[in-house]
Amino acid sequence: MKLLIAEDDLHIRQGLATLLGSEGYECIEAADGDQAWLLYQQHEPDLVLLDIMMPKQDGYSVCRRIRQQDERLPVIFITAKSEEIDQVLGLELGADDYIKKPFGSREVVARIRAVTRRFLRPAAGVGENDNFVMDDLQIRPSELRALRDQQVFELSLRDLKILRLLFEQRGKVVDRDALFNHCWGRDYYANSRTLDQHISKLRKVIELDAKAPRIITTVHGIGYRFDC
Repeated sequence: MKLLIAEDDLHIRQGLATLLGSEGYECIEAADGDQAWLLYQQHEPDLVLLDIMMPKQDGYSVCRRIRQQDERLPVIFITAKSEEIDQVLGLELGADDYIKKPFGSREVVARIRAVTRRFLRPAAGVGENDNFVMDDLQIRPSELRALRDQQVFELSLRDLKILRLLFEQRGKVVDRDALFNHCWGRDYYANSRTLDQHISKLRKVIELDAKAPRIITTVHGIGYRFDC
C-alpha cells in the first residue's frame, strides 16, 4: 500500500516514513504543498497524510485539489492546530480523519488502519473480510493481497476496488464510466488513459500472461469483464 506523507518538518516526516515503512507501507515524502500535489499526480497513492501548515500550498489547498480529482482517496490531516474550527474545515474539505501533534506511533498506525478498513467496505454480495476467487487467483481484501499457489501479490486499495467490482459483475461488461465512478469517483475523466494504464499495471501483477489476460478481459470500446 502506497502512502504519500506531506510534512514540512524533516524529523516528523522521516519519523513517519520509518515507522510506516516498518509496517509494510511504501512511503513517498513531500516537503511542501507543491511537491505533495506533484507526487500525488505522479504516483497515485492509496492514502495521503497531509500536514496543514506547509510552505507554498497548505494542506487545505492540497486536499481541495485532490478532492477535485478523486472523491474517494483516503486523506488524513496531521497538524499542530487544535482549534475546533480547523478540524471542522478540514473535514468539510473531505478529510477522512484528523491527527493532532504531538502524536504517538500507535495512534498513527491505528488511524491509518481504521480509515483503510472503511474504504475496504464492499458493495452488497461480498462481506467486508471475505476472500473471493477470480480464475486461479485468491483475493484477500483484509490483507490487500492476492495469492496464486505460493505466490503473494500486493494490491492497492484501487486494485481491490477494480477486482471486486468485476467479480461482483462477473460475466457482465463493466463500462469505463462505472469503473471510474466506483474506483476513482470521477466520471468526467472517462476518456482519459488513466484507467487503461492502471489496468495494464494491474494485469502485470496478477495475470499469468498480461498479453493474454484471463481475469481482466478487455471489451473494446466499452470497458472490461471478468468471465466466471
